[in-house]
Amino acid sequence: MILEQIHGPEDVKRLRTEELEGLAQEIRRFLIENISHTGGHLASNLGVVELTIALFLVFDLPKDKVIWDVGHQSYTHKILSGRQELFGELRQYGGLSGFPKRKESPYDAFDTGHSSTSISAGLGIAQGRDLLGEQYSVVSVIGDGALTGGMAYEALNNAARSKKNFIIVLNDNNMSISENVGGMSRYLNSIRTGEGYNDLKKSVVGALEKIPGFGPHMIDRIKRTKNGIKQLLIPGMLFENMGITYLGPVDGHDIRQLQKTLQEAKRLDHAVLVHVITKKGKGYEPAEKDPSKFHGVEPFDVETGAFLKEKRYPSYTDVFSRALCRLAEKDEKIVAVTAAMPDGTGLKRFARKFPRRFFDVGIAEAHGVTSAAGMAAAGLKPVVAIYSSFLQRGFDQILHDVCIQELPVVLAVDRAGLVGSDGETHQGIFDYSYLSCIPNMTVMAPKNRWELEDMLAFAVDFGRPVAIRYPRGEAYRGLKDHRAPVRYGKGELLYDEGFDDGAGPSGGEPVDDGTLHIALLAVGSMVSTAEHIRGKLKKRGIRCSLANGRFIKPFDAELVYTLAKRHQVLVTLEENVLQGGFGLAVTAYVHDRFPGVRIFQVALPDAYVEHGNVSRLREDLGIDSASIIDRLEESGALTR
Repeated sequence: MILEQIHGPEDVKRLRTEELEGLAQEIRRFLIENISHTGGHLASNLGVVELTIALFLVFDLPKDKVIWDVGHQSYTHKILSGRQELFGELRQYGGLSGFPKRKESPYDAFDTGHSSTSISAGLGIAQGRDLLGEQYSVVSVIGDGALTGGMAYEALNNAARSKKNFIIVLNDNNMSISENVGGMSRYLNSIRTGEGYNDLKKSVVGALEKIPGFGPHMIDRIKRTKNGIKQLLIPGMLFENMGITYLGPVDGHDIRQLQKTLQEAKRLDHAVLVHVITKKGKGYEPAEKDPSKFHGVEPFDVETGAFLKEKRYPSYTDVFSRALCRLAEKDEKIVAVTAAMPDGTGLKRFARKFPRRFFDVGIAEAHGVTSAAGMAAAGLKPVVAIYSSFLQRGFDQILHDVCIQELPVVLAVDRAGLVGSDGETHQGIFDYSYLSCIPNMTVMAPKNRWELEDMLAFAVDFGRPVAIRYPRGEAYRGLKDHRAPVRYGKGELLYDEGFDDGAGPSGGEPVDDGTLHIALLAVGSMVSTAEHIRGKLKKRGIRCSLANGRFIKPFDAELVYTLAKRHQVLVTLEENVLQGGFGLAVTAYVHDRFPGVRIFQVALPDAYVEHGNVSRLREDLGIDSASIIDRLEESGALTR
């Protein structure tokens, strides 16, 4: 086994040519076998095996820096840099991250997790290198899908000014997560299929080499001139026109060709882009046939490609998808927008039913939000479905383009709260905070699948900016009988164990009848947790009310007032960071009016949350029912 001999870059460099191909095959088998047990990003990693080997051959890592855009395709990089033995705990709690992490290894030059960032980060590292007078290479690897993100163009524009070597590797597999869209995709397609250029280039170079004396000189002049053969034969030559030397396209599965081209790129004293053509999912037939399905996978059967965990009940994404289609059948003004995630957000069903009303903007969340604002201004009802973590990238557009004008844009915030194995860059734990601080924004969170349907119906007719925030995974099916109509800014009292309405004063202090009364006020995914807590406390003889906040902004002040008036202890529960969240807003309100009420906030700490199983993370962070009861016990909240 060649792979068993690889413990770092020097071991890769010692291999013979024929061994390199064997190494690539062994790495693919290793990835398929391990990811089939742990889950993870498969198709993207299978596509960059040879490219990664070539990078390790040409560059001196970790002195030289390789920055992986998004970073979910860095598994081969981790294997070749000595982390092969850690793959048994890939993306598991306390185990190997599925993304580059500087604190995990000196070979990881920059933490990544979101798209379109590697050129900016790499250029910054190169500028630091030059100012400090150091000598090393900087390579930014970016996918063709990531080039739909505006940040990549901002970085390309600046990279063109570089007077020192800076290498951009464009990993072109004609995919982002789902199939690429837009002008850049068409442009790259024209280069991929432009075989005539490469054939002619080889013929011209071959002929010139035969001319004694003059041939090599003429070849050198052709390579150096900006307005050479490429300029004549490849449409646009976008990168060359920006001032970035273009090399390629190169077969991304030919290690020697990659090695030769990267060596050539390394010699240039300015920015250079190496265009590499790869196949997403290469070497595993199920992933080659359906790279979107095998982008991020749960454990699966290697022989069949079938996922081992059967989905028994619909997820929140499924519920959203079906509900939106039902609404769109009745209202032709409803349109749907996503950012390269029609599968992940559930909008693929909408796209099939209403293709003219579906818009995939590519990996361009900021543009997606503002284009939706334009649609709303034109009289449509846009629903923008984006993961919580990625919606952060459109914050200014929500504030500036949607909310200032109070345009009726619906934000369907998927994957909100803890998402688990993808870790820090993907946890959706900040959206209550960053959305609630924006004037004119309304924020809601459903307690179960039925409430999501009702909230979506409310939102599309609301006529103002509104966000509906729901978690990843199976939709909660409890509390089915509690389905009150959704009214603006109103929560619901699910179980009332408080004092009689007329038993106490209108404010100031809660009434005391000698019995401990606790109220749980939860929002979104934490309503089910609060229901479990209530059940456990009732068994202990503690009278516990449960309210569903429904609205994070504006919260139901009348409901909070009632709870504070009739209970000695009030507990807020949310799956969001404490700072800027629901609990602190409620606490400020209660303290001003009922200083005698003891109030506790259950929320996530002011920190980034590592990767791991969601249940384990909830325990570790103290937001599962057992931990919350323990905390209340320790604080004395459960005693008179």
